[in-house]
Amino acid sequence: MDINWLRDFVCLGRTLNFTRAAEERNITQSAFSRRIKSLEAWIGVPLIDRASYPVQLSEAGRQFLPVAQQTVADLTDTRQAIRERARGHASFQRFAALHAISVNFLQPRMAALERDYPDLRTRVISDSLTACCQLLSEGGCEFLLYYRHQDVAPILDETRFKRKDICEERLIPVAQHEAASRHGWTLPGRAGREVPYLSYDPNTFLGTVVDQTIGNRRPALDLRYMDALAEALKRRTLAGAGLAWLPEFSIRQELADGTLVRLGGRDWTATMTISLFCSPERLDDLGRTIWDQF
Repeated sequence: MDINWLRDFVCLGRTLNFTRAAEERNITQSAFSRRIKSLEAWIGVPLIDRASYPVQLSEAGRQFLPVAQQTVADLTDTRQAIRERARGHASFQRFAALHAISVNFLQPRMAALERDYPDLRTRVISDSLTACCQLLSEGGCEFLLYYRHQDVAPILDETRFKRKDICEERLIPVAQHEAASRHGWTLPGRAGREVPYLSYDPNTFLGTVVDQTIGNRRPALDLRYMDALAEALKRRTLAGAGLAWLPEFSIRQELADGTLVRLGGRDWTATMTISLFCSPERLDDLGRTIWDQF
């Protein structure tokens, strides 16, 4: 038995798609399929109904999925506890968060908490939405912070965890003031005078939200640059390279002092919710206090 087989199966049980699950697990599809077959050989019965499309879990697969989820979580929790005990440290409160939330929202909140709780030890894992959700599902963290949007289906099984909606965050289309004035950039713009567009990677959550916000409208945008990180897009925007949809928390100062200007009306702005998730059974006394403080 290899714990990676269990992680693979949990991922496949969520996505019900071999290609997507292999991408999330960062291995080739052929290698992923072999590991699922190895798990089935170890169990002794098929866990996947491959005759259906999309694939479905077999009856045995549906019975085994919660066991696999709990086993991975328990092993991860136990490993973390043993490591911390061996180091002689108090437990770390582990947060998984999207990069933009970690930089612009979580860091100030943690600074305030550390003033109130001097013994607080925190580990923040900043990663993609998929990786962050996987960490919570597998017991790799106690808390998860991510954006939620009404038009984007969550990839996390939210029924397994407690949730608090913390606040709203907006994605605002902005450009550097001087560059926008000099070139006459507007949104939706007009043919022949396309606005250089700084885009999120389409596979990211924020990229999906922007795509949903644009919808069937056809703004005059000329795609010039693509990146998965909001902070990278912010730097390019401040350099006058074009227009980008940026989280309001990250650009409040620049909007206030006029360095960045909003392009387009409010119908081009996307509103999201920053939500906090946890597994209550994994929280120690300080963890429960932190949950209450949020």
